[in-house]
Formats: sequence, C-alpha cells, structure tokens
Amino acid sequence: MKLNVDGREVFATTGGADLDPRRPAVIFLHGAGFDRTTWRLQTRWFAHHGRSVLAVDFPGHGWSQGLGLDSIAAMADWTARLIDAVGLKSAALVGHSMGALVALDCAARHPEKVRALGLCGVALEMPVHPEMLESAKDDTPKVQELMTFWGIGNALHKGGMVSPGLWLRRESLAVLARNQLGVIHTDLAACNAYKDALARAAAVKCPTVLVLGDGDLMTPPSKGKALGQAIAGARIVVLKDSGHFMMVERPDETLDALKSHV
Repeated sequence: MKLNVDGREVFATTGGADLDPRRPAVIFLHGAGFDRTTWRLQTRWFAHHGRSVLAVDFPGHGWSQGLGLDSIAAMADWTARLIDAVGLKSAALVGHSMGALVALDCAARHPEKVRALGLCGVALEMPVHPEMLESAKDDTPKVQELMTFWGIGNALHKGGMVSPGLWLRRESLAVLARNQLGVIHTDLAACNAYKDALARAAAVKCPTVLVLGDGDLMTPPSKGKALGQAIAGARIVVLKDSGHFMMVERPDETLDALKSHV
C-alpha cells in the first residue's frame, strides 16, 4: 500500500490482510540497504493472528520516494511521524540491524507511540569497517559482496536453506543492487556513527525482546546481550546456527521469539 509521510510517498506491505486500526499494530523496520521484503515470512503470521501489520520501505529504499535519512535519530523521528500518518496511537516496532537501532531510539524518545519492541540482529554499537564504508561511498559491488558474506550465517553458505527454493545470498545481492546511488553508504554511515544505544536502552519502558544469532559476525551476540541487559525486563533469545539474517535463516524460531512480545 502507498502512504504519505512528510509529503512523500512511502510504500508498505500489510502481510496479506487489510490494515485495521482497531487491532494492535506492528511496524517492521528493515536493515541497511534492504527493504520491506526482509520481513515477508513474519508479517503474514502477524497479519492473520490479530495484528495490523506494516512492513515499510524507509525513504530512498525499495519503492519509497525521497533520499535516505542520514542518522538513526532522523529515521526514528520519521518512524514516529509514520505512526501518526497511518492514524495509529501507538505500535509495536520490530527492527532488524539498522532498523533495530531505529526502533530502540524511537521507543526511548517517543515512548507514547511505541507499545513493544522486537530487536533482531542488534548490538550496543554497529561499527562498520573502513574498507566497507569506502566501497559503499563509491557504490562498488564489493560492498554488496561484503555485506552478504559477513551477514549470512556459516551454515547457509553451504546450503541448508529452510525455505525451499530460496537462495539467500543471491536474493540479498539483488535487493542491495536495486538501491539508489549512495543509499547503502548513508545507511552504513548512520549505523557507524550511532553511539546512543546504551542511553536509549536505559530509557525504554515497554516490553522488549532481543533476537540474536549465535553465529552473527556483524552484531555478535555478546554485544547484543550487553544491550539487552541495559533494557529493564528485556528478554534475550539467542538462536542456534543463525547469522545476522535470522528472520530468513531461522524464520520459525524468530517468529516464536517475537510473537509473545509484539
């Protein structure tokens, strides 16, 4: 569906069911360089089990208009305006990687708009290797190769995809290649610069679950656990044999971790 935020068209999917503002809403936020399709396996379950669902493309990503936003705080404020634009009083936010930092920041600074959090593939800090940032600045294919190589868990580099017919690395490369010029660099630079996670974690008051992969090389579970321990009452779930893309690598386990909280 098409929405309007800040006078620009935003694209979102609803999990195959109509958006009903009378039901509890869940908004899914993707990671750096990706889009709404990250969440296609989880959104359908929520949409058909009593929730209203939006999986959005951030500005400049997927089918949404505009330029990529250049900081986590800017994306968090945009998410708060998205909630208003849809006519919701509040929503649960489920984010992956960059999207998880956005969800965290939004919940801390706009607590009245966020009723619950699901943070996937997240850590206290998300430093980006200088070589990856430089490659992203030049928009070379190398950055896409690095993101998928480090992001996908070891088991899936050798086969073993649980979704029949899905080749995760090739699909991920295709999504990254569709980005507008400069979007991947803007996203990675925003993650690299964000140093407020610990302070924002201390301010979060809503129910929160963190979903981490035991083989995640981009946001190691030790760093994710440190963030979770700073959020009052947060539940931490570490998925076995999962890399950074747990929502696709381990979709059922990710869903099980999320559905009791959001």
